[in-house]
Amino acid sequence: MNTAAHRDWQDRIGQASGELAAASRPALEAPSGLRAVPGAGQVTLTWDPVPGAIGYLVHRDGVPVGQPDVDVPAVPSCRYVDTGHGAAAYAVAAVSAMDAAGPLSPAVHAGPAGVSEGACVRVDARRVTRELPRPWAYMVGSEHLSYLLNTGETGGRPIGEELTEALRIMRGELGVETVRAHAILCDDLGVYKEVDGRAVYDFSGVDRVYDTVVGLGLRPIVELGFMPRDLAADPAKTVFGYEAIVSPPKDYEAWGDLVRALVEHLAGRYGIHELVDHWAFEVWNEPNLAVFWSGTPEEYFLLYDVTAAAVKNVHPGLRVGGPASAANGWVEELLAHVAESGAALDFLSTHTYGNAPLDWRPTLDRHRRDIPIWWTEWGPTPTHFHGIGDGPYGAAFLLHGMKSAAGRIGALSHWVASDHFEELGRPPRLFHGGFGLLTVGNLRKPRFHALALAARLGDAELAATLDGDVAGVEVWAARHDDGRIGVLLWNGTLNQAQAAGAPELTRTITLTIDGLDGRPRTLTHHRIDHAHSNVEAAWQSMGGGDWPAGEQWDKLRAANTLDELEPATAVTGDTLTLRFALPMPGVSFIELTP
Repeated sequence: MNTAAHRDWQDRIGQASGELAAASRPALEAPSGLRAVPGAGQVTLTWDPVPGAIGYLVHRDGVPVGQPDVDVPAVPSCRYVDTGHGAAAYAVAAVSAMDAAGPLSPAVHAGPAGVSEGACVRVDARRVTRELPRPWAYMVGSEHLSYLLNTGETGGRPIGEELTEALRIMRGELGVETVRAHAILCDDLGVYKEVDGRAVYDFSGVDRVYDTVVGLGLRPIVELGFMPRDLAADPAKTVFGYEAIVSPPKDYEAWGDLVRALVEHLAGRYGIHELVDHWAFEVWNEPNLAVFWSGTPEEYFLLYDVTAAAVKNVHPGLRVGGPASAANGWVEELLAHVAESGAALDFLSTHTYGNAPLDWRPTLDRHRRDIPIWWTEWGPTPTHFHGIGDGPYGAAFLLHGMKSAAGRIGALSHWVASDHFEELGRPPRLFHGGFGLLTVGNLRKPRFHALALAARLGDAELAATLDGDVAGVEVWAARHDDGRIGVLLWNGTLNQAQAAGAPELTRTITLTIDGLDGRPRTLTHHRIDHAHSNVEAAWQSMGGGDWPAGEQWDKLRAANTLDELEPATAVTGDTLTLRFALPMPGVSFIELTP
């Protein structure tokens, strides 16, 4: 860990980069029909939707439900499962923007019940609801891409080589199409210098990076930032251990010229139709935070306009968007700004952590915009070196978010692919609470296994229902053209205090799959929990410590498997019923193969 960079981050991460005049917000009614149903260890709240709401803020005993490590406590749907608490008075408010919540609903009182009656899950193999959305598949995040060229080591493992392999795994095993990363314009790639007062461009470093990405079968989502030193108004304004400059440009025309030159160069190297069809350009990263933008909000919007114009000057079909903001910020404000300035906006991008993403579609409808919504950063936690995502809790959390996002957003981009990452310093040990789906050494964390199981689902989503004391149990089922049927079940909570497990939230699942055609099938049941598909637990069973050595790497790779709960069996008939316990956190994947 880089102690100085970490201290600077902690000092500044909560500071806004300035105050904006609030854009207009619709007046929302209080939600109606609030219902509280007790279950073992939990209370399930449901309510009726409010037109125009992007989410809902649950209150417990008059206080909004939230956690220190969750940047947006509001939930996108009309359901919330409260776990780990006693009896309380609950109320809900609809949210139209990050600073605009409507009145509270009338309160209801409830507390957890004692014993669970179990959860019944029913899947109809004959009834297809839609083509299965895959919100994880369009985009994944990565460390600044110059790290691909790094010849050093972390934990005795080669940085550039393993980061490259991690991106290859994202493409080959999860079907990911694009990668987004910071700092393509930083000085380590040498894109911009001023010599005798004249701008000099050198895109050879960018070529090495993007040739690597394209060679893996991926395309870049080009985050345009940070500021080259010679173009910065204040080069002393930096972030991260690698001192990325977060200053506005000293000359906006020169910035626009640089963006235009870069895009023209990329079009010449990779083909303009390739860029139009598969690439996109995002303006900066989290400018609503002072740690990432030392200018004012008005200066960011000017930067946005200049950047969008420069990109479109190369070809009007190229996609550009933003605000790439932290915690859903500046969305209304950017929409209002481009309506006035006339700047292009081809996609809307923002970030959130620790919760399912909100639903910005009502806001786009109000602004008469029909554009994709991309969450270009998302994951269990925004906090570096936080252990919440390394175990099975992260697996259930990822599936909850992906199912919530399915069909309503264009991309839910997990931040990031690999623990080869150095924003606040390189990893100090194998399991250090890194953001990656893969560890240093490219061991697969439970989060990765969860997405790999989701990727195994077929393209025909199947109708599925849940009844009983469901709590945090969710289901996603789909069918392949060859007749394979997959049922993905998970049991989770948003309460991070229970990340290590909560026995009272274990549920006995009765799963019924109807509509089978009677032909013989092989049934397999894969599991992610503390004892299965959990390489962190395998490392601890070996004694743990900072880094594996010698044969320990081989033992970890041998243990780094997607485990079966029990041996495969042969089944026949038109209906199948299974009964099993699903812990919290835990994931089960039942697959029927003809």
